[in-house]
Formats: sequence, C-alpha cells, structure tokens
Amino acid sequence: MELRLTDFLPTTKKEMELRGWEEVDIILFSADAYVDHPSFANAVIGRTLEAAGFRVAIVPQPDWHGDFRDFKKLGRPRLYFAISPGNMDSMVNKYTANRRLRSEDAYSPDGRHGLRPDYPSVVYSQILRQLYPDVPIVLGGIEASLRRLTHYDYWQDKLRPCILCDAPADILVYGMGEKPMVEISRRMAEGLPISACRDIPQTVYIANDVTPQADDIVLHSHEECLRNKRSQAENFRHIEEQSNMMHAKRLLQPLTSHLSPLTSCVVVNPPYPPMTTEELDASFDLPYTRVPHIKYKDKRIPAYDMIKFSVNIHRGCFGGCAFCTISAHQGKFIACRSKESILKEVKKVMQMDGFKGYLSDLGGPSANMYGMHGRNLKACEKCKRPSCIHPQICPNLNTDHSKLLEIYRAVDALPGIKKSFIGSGVRYDLLLHHSKDEKSNKAAMEYTRELIKNHVSGRLKVAPEHTSDHVLSLMRKPSFQQFYEFKRIFDRINREEHLNQQIIPYFISSHPGCSEADMAELAVITKHLDFQLEQVQDFTPTPMTVSTETWYTGYDPYTLEPVKSAKSQQEKLAQRQYFFWYKPEERRGIEQSLRRIGKPELISELCPRNYTNGNYRANPYPKESREEKRGRNRRKR
Repeated sequence: MELRLTDFLPTTKKEMELRGWEEVDIILFSADAYVDHPSFANAVIGRTLEAAGFRVAIVPQPDWHGDFRDFKKLGRPRLYFAISPGNMDSMVNKYTANRRLRSEDAYSPDGRHGLRPDYPSVVYSQILRQLYPDVPIVLGGIEASLRRLTHYDYWQDKLRPCILCDAPADILVYGMGEKPMVEISRRMAEGLPISACRDIPQTVYIANDVTPQADDIVLHSHEECLRNKRSQAENFRHIEEQSNMMHAKRLLQPLTSHLSPLTSCVVVNPPYPPMTTEELDASFDLPYTRVPHIKYKDKRIPAYDMIKFSVNIHRGCFGGCAFCTISAHQGKFIACRSKESILKEVKKVMQMDGFKGYLSDLGGPSANMYGMHGRNLKACEKCKRPSCIHPQICPNLNTDHSKLLEIYRAVDALPGIKKSFIGSGVRYDLLLHHSKDEKSNKAAMEYTRELIKNHVSGRLKVAPEHTSDHVLSLMRKPSFQQFYEFKRIFDRINREEHLNQQIIPYFISSHPGCSEADMAELAVITKHLDFQLEQVQDFTPTPMTVSTETWYTGYDPYTLEPVKSAKSQQEKLAQRQYFFWYKPEERRGIEQSLRRIGKPELISELCPRNYTNGNYRANPYPKESREEKRGRNRRKR
C-alpha cells in the first residue's frame, strides 16, 4: 500500500499544512528516528495523544548544534513541549561496558552515530528552556524514568541527583507514559497551569513547599547519599519496592540534608495501576503505519529491522532480575493483550511488504509470562516482593501456560503464517516449576514441547547468566542446576522430534559478588557442556537496578551486607577472558590468573596443549555425531 505524508504524525511545517494545521497542541522532540510502530516510544505517545483529540507533531533527532533551527521550525505549541529521549538509555545505546563507542546506533537511520547527544533529556530541555522560557516542558522516556531519584551514573562515575536538577523540565513522567501524558494534556487544555498537574500519578517534580504526609516515605537526602554510600543503598530498597507495588506510597527525597518548607525536594507520585486488557488493546490498536517515516526511504534503521515482523503480546515482568530495568519502568504486574488484538496485529504484519510467512517474535519482556498473575489478587495488592519467582516461585503465582499455548496455536492457524518464532527470553524456571495445580504442570510440559518443536529457529537463547549459586542469588536468578535440567529436556525433545537444534546460553561477567574463581568455574562447567560461548556480556551498571546500587555502594540494598565487585578495567578483563578459554590468545592470561587465585590444577583443564605450529586445534563441533556432521555438510552445500 502506498503511504502518504498525512498517514504519519507531522514532522515539518509542510506536513502540518497538508493537514490544514497552523499550530499544534504538543511538539514531541525525540532522540530516535520516527518509526510509526507500537514498539517505538515516540510513536506510542504521539498516537495516544492524537487519539485523545490533541494535535501532535514529532521532531525526530533534532540538530542540537548551531542555531537550533530544528527546535524552532514548528514554532510554539499551544500546550507544551514533550521530550522522548529514546527507546534505550542514550549512554547504553552509545557506549559499551568498557565505555567504547558501539559499532552503530540502532535507532538512527543507517545506524549512524552523531544524530543524538549524550543525555538528550538534558540537552533538549536546556535548549527549549532557552528558546521558549515560558512554554512548559514534560520529560519522559526510559532515560528520565530511571534517573528520577539519586542514582549512580557509570559514564560520569558520579552519584547524580534527580535528572530534573540538570534538565529544566517542569514535570517528569516515568514508566509507560500513556495515562499520565493524556491526563496532563487534558488539564492543560482546560486552561490549568502545569503546576496543577503535580497530583497526577506516575509523575515527578521538584518543589520547595512539600509537607510530608503520614504515608509518605522520606528517603535519605541526595546530600546524605553523597556522604554515605550505605544511605544510598538503604534508599534503593524503598525505591524498588514502591516501583513494584499495586498501591505504592509517595516518595520524597530532599536535595539537602534536612526536609523543611524551604528545602528543595524531589516528589515521586505513586504509579497508575497496571493497564487493563482493554486499555492495552486500545494502545496497540492505534492507527500505526508500522513503518519508518517516508523521509527515511532506502535507509536502514537497525532496531526496526529486528522487530519489523514481530508482535508484542504483554507488558511487565515479575522476574525481578537484579541487573534489569524492566520492573523499574514497566512494573512486575503483567498486562496482557486480548487474543483478538494480537491476531489483528498479526494480520497487519502479514500484509507488510517483504513478509514471507515467518514471525520473528511473538513475545514480551519475558516470553512466557503471558496470562500469569496471583491467584489471590488481594495478597498481590499488599505484596512488596520485587520478584514473584526469587528466591522461590511464590505459591500464590498462577504459572499456567494454557493461555499462551492458545495464543501460539491461534496465530499458527492463520493462513499465511508458516512459522512463529519466540525471540524473547524464556524463563525455564517457570517451565520446570511443579505447583500443586496439576493442570498448570501439564500445561508447562505441553508448552515446553510446543516451544522446542515449533517455535525455535534452530537456536534457542536462554539466560542462566552464571554457574555460581552465590552469584546467581545476587542476580536473583535460579540455581544452575535448573539449566542442567532444562538442557536435558531440550536434548530429549530434540531427539524425539528428530530435530537438530542448539541451546545458546547467555552469561554475564563482573557482576557484583563474582570473582575470578567463579569465572574459572563457569569456564570449566560450560566446557564440559560442550559450549564455546557466544552470548556474553561484561556487567554494565545502569541507573536504578539492584546490581548497580550494589556495585556502586558495596552493599546489598536488602541485607546491607558488604559485596565485593570487580571495578577496574584490569579486574573486568581478568574475569571476561574466561568466556574465551578456547582462544589461543587468551591462554597466557588465563594461566596467570589461575596461578594467582590458587587454581593451578585447572590449567590443564582449560588450556590443553594441543597446539600445532602455534595454532590451537579446537573442535568447533565437539561430540558431534555422524548424523549431525552429515547434516552440517548438507547445509554448507
């Protein structure tokens, strides 16, 4: 279908004129390219406000150098400016864990760097405040959401206050922002000032006239956290618990030592309740074109290529992994789309140019949490646990996979769908869980076979993250024994179904609590499992995660016990090298490390002397059967 400029939200004066608009209500500045798709934050917020009756324009990736013409080209909005700094934190998007520039910017045309500044939330709001000092600014997006209170910034190596101290916006919206953005817009359209929006849930602001209420939680001040790392750790427990409660309390954080009427204070209002199925359906059913704006014709946007033929079926994650930001942004309660809404979107995907019958993903933050919730919802309303499955799966959690199986089978039954793959991460601890409900246990077994038989594209990626139970406990991940059990099931089903598929595990080095000895153990265990690891990462401290707070403060925020972390480049590389024991260039470093940590007996285990003329003769297909070898040779031909 041929698309017109008016099928997208306007991005220029010309596009506004094509709609007959002289002005807009809201101008949204985005650090990502404009892809009109429900996986892109700027499109979701823009389309949501449009559906609520507001005129919205988007300025994607404005040039922040020179005369700021991109910030002036649409003039003044009737209501306010909005800032969406991007689907990813700008610093994570741009830099690796070693603070090196990534190979490409996944949310920019042709993957180009240089189209977004570091910290666009700060840069854009400072420019807008300079140009239009009297126009309100609303800040949102994951970068701002995860910096809503005092946080450690890895790239500056500093403890930073609420981002509103640096970004002169009037109010900050955290989390998934549809509801608060519509309410802010509605009130301002009624003629109320932006200051009248300070009671809206899921918003953050700074004020000098805050009087604590009986239920408020008053955190240690930013000034106190600068003086005392333990205070920062104590703060974070409250922050995480309130981010994941159905009925949360208001958080107050003074910026100076004592809370008084004259003290500047950051106020974090409790979040909205999770979206209902009807509300989530309405968000996904908005008139997205599902493609990049016409102006990007013939340009590749890497992040779009990844999700072009995928469908998101739910929001939220109750895993509570210590290094993950999903629960801090989306919360732990699962909001599910209806089967009808999912099928409607799949049918739209089937009509897209280039679709050949294969869905790349039918998932969510975690692939197999769709339809899961507490059996007794009243108990959930009082629960403070950040994870429903760590240290053990909550007995109140309904782990029935039946609804998800129904979705898979309904999608696969559509004419034109050859195969739907599951690209999102699968929680195998949910599949292995034995509850008192035999129906749930049967559905889990049925789902496991369905997944492995029909929804794996040759390689199933799972995330055990580590092999040490001590490190896994700090990560809030299950024991590695569960990976052994899942791998046995995976291999058995592959044999029974005559499949030749691989399981690809994902691991992290240098996580708080992890030592070189733990990494040596990981290398030995994964070698015995015949893995040469591909999916690996050095831990990156990102704002508002338990792992980051532990890494920075040296304390577990929940127990306040000391935790040691690898922090220097040398310490990090010493751990990372164990992932690649099979590479000749890593041999010397591993041998030196094993001697230093008192594990010389592992040298012959990890560094076998099968060198010929200086080349390491590792078998890239260990323990390969004759049938597997024939299959590999056929694929090569």
